[in-house]
Amino acid sequence: MIHSHIISRRNFIWGLSCTCGSTIFLTSCTEVEISGRKQINILSDDFLYSKTFPAYDNFKSKSNLITGTEEYNNIVDIGFNIKDAIGVYYANKGEKNPTDNFQWEFILVNDDQTKNAWCMPGGKIAVYSGILPIAKNNDGLASIMAHEIAHAVARHSAERASRAMLMDAGTYAFERLVLGTSMTRHSRQLYGQLRQLGLELPFNRSQESEADYLGLVFMSLSNYNTQESYLVWERMQEAMGGSGQTEFFSTHPSPKNRIKKLKEWIPQVSKQYPPVKI
Repeated sequence: MIHSHIISRRNFIWGLSCTCGSTIFLTSCTEVEISGRKQINILSDDFLYSKTFPAYDNFKSKSNLITGTEEYNNIVDIGFNIKDAIGVYYANKGEKNPTDNFQWEFILVNDDQTKNAWCMPGGKIAVYSGILPIAKNNDGLASIMAHEIAHAVARHSAERASRAMLMDAGTYAFERLVLGTSMTRHSRQLYGQLRQLGLELPFNRSQESEADYLGLVFMSLSNYNTQESYLVWERMQEAMGGSGQTEFFSTHPSPKNRIKKLKEWIPQVSKQYPPVKI
């Protein structure tokens, strides 16, 4: 399971946050859907959507969008297939669907230089035309989109924002209550570097791995070929001309490690999360 790869310092930080004595923090300790990883989220969906939906609309208004093509129609069809499969899965289990309050929307951005896709909180998805050759086929495209949808289902954006707020508040409290003063400029820069390398980057790598796993689950539930998940990363690695940035200094696991883990997860996911009838 994906949660077996969460390192102990994250569990420590989560536990510290959840025992800090504040009612808002205590009531915001939750678990990520399916993976079961503990996370803290002090931001409501309504608050996030009030900020991200207008930003998505603004992005659309300023972007060169592709509509009415086969590629665009495929993106919409795949997106709604995954959406419906998630809904059926939770209905079959008699549990609340974590995407019930999503306002799904899918766009294709005409940008052949950008090999990327993303999903804002609430199911607002953008795919760039530059990643279509990497996807290569509908199963590959489903792998990319399921990964991005997984970020939204797992509330990763809210978790990162909540963690940043808590860390900033903790730093201020430490300065004032323990040191009795503010950090020097040099000390603050050093703290920022240690925070990034020791906490933020590993946290983000954890979220990326979690989205890889959840994306596999959503692919399987919606009856797409999960083998394409690692083939996409093999094609991405080839397009990058190598292994990419050293993992320690990156917010993403290296393509090599992603491919390895995806191959390990596929048999388990295929058995535990077979396709549902939509």
